[in-house]
Amino acid sequence: MTVILGSAAIAFAVVGLIYAVSGRRAPRNVLLGPSGSPAPVPDVRELHLSQGAGERLLGPAARGIAERVRRISPQGRVEALHRQLEYAGLTTRFPLELVLLAKFAAGAATLALWLLTPLRGVDYVILLAPLTTLMAFYLPDYVVARKAATRQATMERDLADSLDQITMSVEAGLGFEGAIERVVGTGTGPLNDELRRMLLEMQLGAPRSDALRNLADRTDVPDLKSFVFAIVQSEAYGLPIARVLRVQAAELRDKRKQRAEERALKIPVLLIFPLAFGIFPALFVVLLGPAAIRIFRDLSPVLNP
Repeated sequence: MTVILGSAAIAFAVVGLIYAVSGRRAPRNVLLGPSGSPAPVPDVRELHLSQGAGERLLGPAARGIAERVRRISPQGRVEALHRQLEYAGLTTRFPLELVLLAKFAAGAATLALWLLTPLRGVDYVILLAPLTTLMAFYLPDYVVARKAATRQATMERDLADSLDQITMSVEAGLGFEGAIERVVGTGTGPLNDELRRMLLEMQLGAPRSDALRNLADRTDVPDLKSFVFAIVQSEAYGLPIARVLRVQAAELRDKRKQRAEERALKIPVLLIFPLAFGIFPALFVVLLGPAAIRIFRDLSPVLNP
């Protein structure tokens, strides 16, 4: 009887253990679903297991390598690259660690190709291998810098029109945040994206001056920085914001006109090289070619009696 009771107790214990391990537990924390019924809180482990094997395995490994690459990189270069990524608006899609990893991967791949090429015994490979490796290493920096320059130029071009809209909206009775929200809702472009981000920061509780300073730090447009400084100063000293906006809008219009005139004055200087090396030689050949042929034909009996 003792053996039977012991065996039954062990059997029940094993069944209970299997049920506890493999069974599905009821969630302790529940949320209300759309119909008002309790809905279980999503399990973090299940969400993690729902991802692909490559994302679960390669993602942490790539992030670890990128973090090590960032640690061995010069701090000044890392900060400069991070600033360019902010100016280009790529910080969310391409984190700094990913760009650093791409730089080192491109340089290492180029160097490995040169080491494995059958022309490694040729003399010029000694010069081309370091040169192409450096070019591949700094290619992401160049791409990010070009993207940042293009984005900042677009913001500088759109700033005057956006500031005019903000000024008219404020003079019509809207508040500063309402005017910016109206401009953001009616336009597109990088400037609207930055203004939308500033509005989100203020909605999350950041003071207006801090949100404006963050906007100035994320951009490299001098006119936008001066506009932010004027708004912050007007808020600090209690000046009418409509008057400040009117002055800033007039100043930006004058600056845009001056930049357009400056670009127009540079056009004759830029046309010198195409005229001197492209148009003038062809024009000389067309105009002087027949005359030179006739001169050589008339002088041929004299030169060759």
